[in-house]
Amino acid sequence: MQVAVLRSSLLAALPEAALTLLAALATLGCTWALAPGEPGPAVLAVVLCLSLSRSQLDRDLRGRIEAAIALPLVSVAALGVAWLLHHLPLLGAVLFVLALSASIWLRRFGSLGRKAGTLIALPFVTLLITPYVPPRHLVSRELALAMPVIVALLALFWVSVAHAVAQRLGKLPAPTTVKAVIEAPTPKASQMRPMPSTRMAAQMGVALALAFAVGHFFFEQHWAWVVLTAFIVNSGSQGRLDVAYKSGLRLLGAGAGTVIALLLSHGLGGHDASTVALMLAALFMGLWLRPLGYGWWALFITLTLALLQGFEGATSISSEALLGQRLLEILIGAVIGVAAAWFVWPIQSTDVLRRRMADALAALAEATDPATTDRKPDRFVALLAAVKKIAPAFRAARLLGKPQAADWIDALLACEAPAVALIEQRGTPRPVRKAIGGARLALKTPETLAPALAELLKELRELQTHPA
Repeated sequence: MQVAVLRSSLLAALPEAALTLLAALATLGCTWALAPGEPGPAVLAVVLCLSLSRSQLDRDLRGRIEAAIALPLVSVAALGVAWLLHHLPLLGAVLFVLALSASIWLRRFGSLGRKAGTLIALPFVTLLITPYVPPRHLVSRELALAMPVIVALLALFWVSVAHAVAQRLGKLPAPTTVKAVIEAPTPKASQMRPMPSTRMAAQMGVALALAFAVGHFFFEQHWAWVVLTAFIVNSGSQGRLDVAYKSGLRLLGAGAGTVIALLLSHGLGGHDASTVALMLAALFMGLWLRPLGYGWWALFITLTLALLQGFEGATSISSEALLGQRLLEILIGAVIGVAAAWFVWPIQSTDVLRRRMADALAALAEATDPATTDRKPDRFVALLAAVKKIAPAFRAARLLGKPQAADWIDALLACEAPAVALIEQRGTPRPVRKAIGGARLALKTPETLAPALAELLKELRELQTHPA
């Protein structure tokens, strides 16, 4: 069973990984045609294609138009912050922290706020991922200033083309109408004060501010690794447990990726074709294997970023010393990120989980209501995917002797197949409706939740075995 699920996940992730790589190569070709021999814009092209593909802003016409208008404007602002980070580091760091914190705070305004936040965050995060690469050839000042905007539009164009063609050919699903991924544990603002978006923005702001301070004070020109790690472990936070779990995977994956990159670097030149090929291969593997676990993504994206070190020119530090320094920076960034999530207006991961379970059960109740004429499982399945997203952290906690929440998740996910089959039928037996209602009520009293979910699963399976 597990092998079948693994094979299915890999096959499902393959088209998008290949499409993202093709879009990156097309953008890279256009960028090199405009600025031949300049590694900076080339690296920016690949990073933006990766970020845009994951953001899914291009999946509909409105999203493409919004991105085409806003992305160049934000890219110009990010370019200014990048200049400040190299010439006036304190001011640049302050503006960077404010921009990324604001991008999270905007989530309080629903889907429009999330889109705006994503568009703001993309170029600023790229500043951390893309190393500062001095121009290798003389270009006009005007072209140098315009290149980030040009590259951003090229990346958006090629990612949009790749996804549109794939959707036409049926290789990529159309954009879903259900916003299943819940960034905060509450659609109801009154449940938590301050609102989760405000809490997460504050956590990110504190984490980035501390990371900038530690990075600049102790590591000088290599400060970005501390900041990048603090950002990664806090981005998309799903509560304290999720941040701690992501930090552990980040450390393991990043450590392995860095070691592999430095072993490979002994036989590779900084700018040769073999290094570029390895970077693209690592990028593809990270995209492809990410659905199997965040650790794979951390490994291959860190390998890619570490190989980019060759584009930064000579350094006075040896490969072995650089390895130790980079791992130390990753460790410090992870500790900062966890501390911010744990102590700055913390969000309990169990609250996030119970909110997502409540949404999924509400969708199931609505879909199986006899008064519902258009019975479809789409919304229930999509909201259940949000529960699956947070499951790995709780399953890891089970190994530490805290199995309760993981048991809830397993019981609810086991209901998916029989529930979908029920939704697609016309009627809903009263015992099943009663069990759904009991599970929803049990969310208010966690000690009764496991038996209530077990009863729901029992009724659904009984219906499968002996249809009414």
